[in-house]
Amino acid sequence: MPRPPNIPKRKFLTLVKSPPQQNQVATLLQQGLALHQQGKFKDAQAIYEKVLAIQENHFDALQLLGALSMQTKELTKAVDFLTKALKINPNHAACYSNRGIVLEELKHLDEALTNYDKAISIKPDYAEAYSNRGNVLQQLGCLYEALTSYDKAISFKPDFVEAYSNRGNVLKKMGRLYGALTSYDKAISFKPDYAESYSNRGNVLQQLGRFDEALTSYDKAISFKPDYAEAYSSLGNVLKKLGRLDEALTNYDKAISIKPDYADAHSNRGVVLEELKRSDEALISHNKAISIKPDYAEAYSNRGSALQQLGRLDEALINYDKAISIKPDYADAHSNRGNVLQQLGRLDEALISHNKAISIKPDYAEAYSNRGSALQQLGRLDEALTSYNKAISIKSDDTLAHWNLSLLHLLEGNFKNGWQGYEWRWKNENLPEFKEKRNFSEPLWLGAESLKDKTILLYAEQGLGDSIQFCRYVPLVAQLGARVILEVQRPLVKLLKGIEGVNQIIAKGDALPNFDYQCPLLSLPLAFKTELHTIPQVSYHITSDREKVAKWKAILGEKVKPRVGLAWSGSAIHKRSLTLSKLQPYLNPDVDYICLQKEIRDIDKALLAQHREIKYFGDALEDFTDTAALCELMDVVISVDTSVAHLAGTLGKPSWVLLPFSPDWRWLLDRDDSPWYPSAKLYRQERIGSWNGVLEKVQSDLIKLVNLKN
Repeated sequence: MPRPPNIPKRKFLTLVKSPPQQNQVATLLQQGLALHQQGKFKDAQAIYEKVLAIQENHFDALQLLGALSMQTKELTKAVDFLTKALKINPNHAACYSNRGIVLEELKHLDEALTNYDKAISIKPDYAEAYSNRGNVLQQLGCLYEALTSYDKAISFKPDFVEAYSNRGNVLKKMGRLYGALTSYDKAISFKPDYAESYSNRGNVLQQLGRFDEALTSYDKAISFKPDYAEAYSSLGNVLKKLGRLDEALTNYDKAISIKPDYADAHSNRGVVLEELKRSDEALISHNKAISIKPDYAEAYSNRGSALQQLGRLDEALINYDKAISIKPDYADAHSNRGNVLQQLGRLDEALISHNKAISIKPDYAEAYSNRGSALQQLGRLDEALTSYNKAISIKSDDTLAHWNLSLLHLLEGNFKNGWQGYEWRWKNENLPEFKEKRNFSEPLWLGAESLKDKTILLYAEQGLGDSIQFCRYVPLVAQLGARVILEVQRPLVKLLKGIEGVNQIIAKGDALPNFDYQCPLLSLPLAFKTELHTIPQVSYHITSDREKVAKWKAILGEKVKPRVGLAWSGSAIHKRSLTLSKLQPYLNPDVDYICLQKEIRDIDKALLAQHREIKYFGDALEDFTDTAALCELMDVVISVDTSVAHLAGTLGKPSWVLLPFSPDWRWLLDRDDSPWYPSAKLYRQERIGSWNGVLEKVQSDLIKLVNLKN
């Protein structure tokens, strides 16, 4: 998230009074200067011009017109007036300093520096010129020279608060945060109501991770300057980091109400709206930021993130590319671009983007982790392992790298390390499914404490398929002497109520009784130190409801052909899903097909309506007891990696599971069977994104099934 820059550095404009003279010109100059100082610029300008009409080359009138033109932002005029004044008096330090200020505003930094140097050569103790010189050197990236210049200014003017504040800005850029803090504190000691120093001080405290102190500093800045948009925006940034998103949003809104064209605040507001899952609103904020500042690379990148969250991946890619075109060394945009390319299945290009991010920022832990993910999807597992470990070596608490590493360990059957690392899921803010960690006061049980005569809550934490798969641990917990309360998703309650060892089953969201310990279902393999050869088998009394089986048997009618259940997609488009148009040509016509999905994607609806040979029951599937009953009536269930695959495997039905090239960890590698489901047969992609080989094998096996049943 981009942070507002430190407050613009003050320039020290000098209004030079003419020496007292008893003549018309002197009187006019005194009148003009008085009006000038009152902010009556047009009236002052008229008087200065009247002086020039009397005396064409009057130094003071030219110099004051130059100062006035700068204040009214007529910068080219200001340069002209000050240049003419210096031709008349080439040894006037203040005039050189003022000309330097104008040139700095015009971004003619080298010329500005020359003018400040000239002022100092004329007046060696000119503190303001040294301070302004430091400002230019800071903009030129000459930080050490800028620091020396501020120190020189302070040596001539020990209570020079602006120089202390600007000195703090330079030290912050140099990474000398504690030194910066000292400089801001020194400025405040001379000027206790110095809002800018309080705000800049807050920026340093934020960078040091001292968020509560940063909040106090921003609040102090706002108390002295209630219309301080930058401080409100910075306050929003800290609140975001503290997870206080609604308060952060309020502060961004306040900043924008004060300064409607504040591009940073609009963009940062969009980032918070993304975190609040209000992506459509986030997009509006990012659009506003870009309309204000069309070359705003960070806003394009943030807009890409919002579009990515909305599933508009091609548009997200365009925005990351735009950010990079503006700022070619923008490591975050390269890394985010790689993530989108991964989602689009363009893995080789994704790898190039992650490598680019790392080349720009060699200590970029997140990019190494993302690079590992791309390598893993490409099947380059040893390289992926190295990349994850590199991320962790850079940032030992990198939650994403630890999480990705755990999934790789599990995929390779290295369960000991895998289950340990899997616990990092609770610390990973990038995994939305784990953001709602249950904050129970009761202790987490991971196998150490005795459960004899204790009550434990085992609860679902992920998808329906995960709950079905890991309920196999319930009997093992009960055998330790525990009274087991099982909390699962409402559609699974009836299906799982008969599991051996369950004393009480509760739908997620209903009131919970008292208990002594708690454990999420997917932490049970860690608690039981599960290895490949100790995976509990699925004989834990999940059975089909006899009445439901009879009901569906009557609905399906007499069986005249082999019956095959189909589940070709999940509720969202992802690499594990198929389209019906891809699957249908491989389906043997001598089979009755039953759709086991309740939800059908829009892309499949029209084709499904045309193919009446695939029976679809939709909302008639009230819960998983209906799906289980249909599975029971099938000869084979064919499914991609969805909850249906887990249900069929748990029921012990022959099931053919269709897997992508880079499968979910639970299906392991290089095998066509599953230690989790003995009745399952696995069909794996041999090339990334290609289902043809998988479906050809399914087609062949369907022919064998038909021949076997005839």
